[in-house]
Amino acid sequence: MRELKTIDEVNFKGRRVLIRFDFNVPVKDGVIQDDERIVQSLPTLNLVLSKDGIPVIMAHFGRPKGEVNSKYSLAPVAKRLGELIGREVTLLGDVTSEKTYEKIKSAEPGDVILLENIRFEKGEEKNDRELSKTLSKFANVYINDAFGCAHRNHASTEGVTHFIDDCYAGFLMKKEIDVLSKLKKNADSPFVVIVGGSKVSSKISVLESFLKIADKIIIAGAMAYTFLKAQGHEVGKSMVEDDYIETALSFLGKAAELKKKIILPSDHVCADKFDASAVPVEVSSVDIPADLIGMDVGSKTLADIKKAIGGAKTVFWNGPAGVFEFDNFAKGTNEIARMITSLKDAKTVVGGGDSVSAVKKSGLSDKIYHISTGGGASLEFLEGRYFESLTALYARVNRRKLVAGNWKMNLNKSEGLDLVNHIKENADVQNAEIAVCPQFPLLDCVAQALNKTQIDVYAQNINENDKGAFTGEVSCDVVKSVGVSKTILGHSERREYYGETNSILNKKLKKAFDSGFDVILCVGEDKVRRKLGSWKKFLAFQLSNCLKGISPADAKEHLTIAYEPIWAIGTGKSATSGDAEEAISYIRSRLARIFTDKIAEKIQILYGGSVSPDNVDEILRQKDIDGVLVGGASLSKDKFMKLCDAAASL
Repeated sequence: MRELKTIDEVNFKGRRVLIRFDFNVPVKDGVIQDDERIVQSLPTLNLVLSKDGIPVIMAHFGRPKGEVNSKYSLAPVAKRLGELIGREVTLLGDVTSEKTYEKIKSAEPGDVILLENIRFEKGEEKNDRELSKTLSKFANVYINDAFGCAHRNHASTEGVTHFIDDCYAGFLMKKEIDVLSKLKKNADSPFVVIVGGSKVSSKISVLESFLKIADKIIIAGAMAYTFLKAQGHEVGKSMVEDDYIETALSFLGKAAELKKKIILPSDHVCADKFDASAVPVEVSSVDIPADLIGMDVGSKTLADIKKAIGGAKTVFWNGPAGVFEFDNFAKGTNEIARMITSLKDAKTVVGGGDSVSAVKKSGLSDKIYHISTGGGASLEFLEGRYFESLTALYARVNRRKLVAGNWKMNLNKSEGLDLVNHIKENADVQNAEIAVCPQFPLLDCVAQALNKTQIDVYAQNINENDKGAFTGEVSCDVVKSVGVSKTILGHSERREYYGETNSILNKKLKKAFDSGFDVILCVGEDKVRRKLGSWKKFLAFQLSNCLKGISPADAKEHLTIAYEPIWAIGTGKSATSGDAEEAISYIRSRLARIFTDKIAEKIQILYGGSVSPDNVDEILRQKDIDGVLVGGASLSKDKFMKLCDAAASL
């Protein structure tokens, strides 16, 4: 289990501390309507202040789209935060100005600085490198305590971590991850999930994840009408995603196979128009008349829900049961809030959005075990998506292991898609990095199949030229045009069969980095050099020549090394885990000489040489080995998943 680096024991004395909070609070006429998110930031902020740190706070409010707009100023937040901590909060605008930098530089312990809405900066949501660099100059310690923004790779959440070495999770971030991780991995049973809201498309992934871990799933809100239509019921003029009817039907089929109970509405509260003033019409059957719109669940459905959660030990709720914003159709959502807050022996978790509003409206929010501050973030976390913004918050020794499957010249289209769909459904991307490397003709369809997942797709090679008369070769631009911006370079077979030299690979690396690619660069010695004992000199020669002129920044952010002992690839011979660890430790030391110790520490180094389910666990347990690049074992669903599971377990 990976461990977050937390702030309990950090020495902040006299240090400027860049903190990302989520202060996206409701404001009306300049007055904050609900300060809960500000209140939840106080434990982290107060600890930094108590240890004589100098907090420099980043946050966003609304969607100003990269433009300065007084409507979205954090001035009300600065005022309220100052009231809560009993000291002045200085609000600074234009984070890129020298004036702002000088004010931060001159700040002293006891000062509290809040940067103006970070989304006023065009580069924030683009994760702009230069903005990230600018932000990093404000401090030498970084704390992320904004779980609600953790699923966004923005400059203030992910980009800045590449320029500050000391990165930590705040108290709220840790609590969110601890609670949701337990929910995903070992929730107390019976475990009941209630998912509402309007769209199947936005929640089908989390529903499929819950199929594996929940005992019962209750589906409500407008999304339920797509499921009901899939079953053949009449839904009148209710909202339906016709493109997701087959998906809904498939989900119900999987649930039946797994013998998981799915509860859908059995009656409804409807209206003849979608309007707050519409008169509620009760429909006692599961079918809705042609002239009505489903707006809320009915009394029979509420009875079904109450029965389903009775005796539950864990309940997770996300999304309203009806059109919660219209008072006439808020009863279902409010009743569910009352039901879960009245459970005595259950751990209840509410996953953001209107569900939180309903619980607060019930006046019983103190009865909930955990109310998540991130609706979208909590769902994506529970889906199993890995948040890149969190990478730097984990201890280096417990970083995720990468399993990359190089298909070489194997698998046709149907075989490849069958494999990636299996990986997509079963891989634990929360605790392991996973990548596939298909042949060029399959890049497009594989990339589409894995779109919006955390599974990476790599090309097996690229050419060092932009275009031209290079028959059979493929440029970076062509690879990028199908949504892929990662590649393997220098595989032993490319070196042996196609005469790729270190000089050629150096050109390819530079072209790849210039094109924004991530690269797995392969190095490794043959049996002659291994036998003669000159393998270290050979590896040093490969690395220094391949990496000649490569910038430290590109190496730190975009380079992965794969050590391939050629004498152990496809020969039946296997390097011992000790052999692999020794070689990879040596490679890291050479990278430190080429770049710096800190950069060498950041670069992932994989082992690639006859990896199988039998030896992968021992290999991955080595201190310096960050993952594996596998060939033959990547072509079998069972074998590849065993490798992925081994990586995730660490």
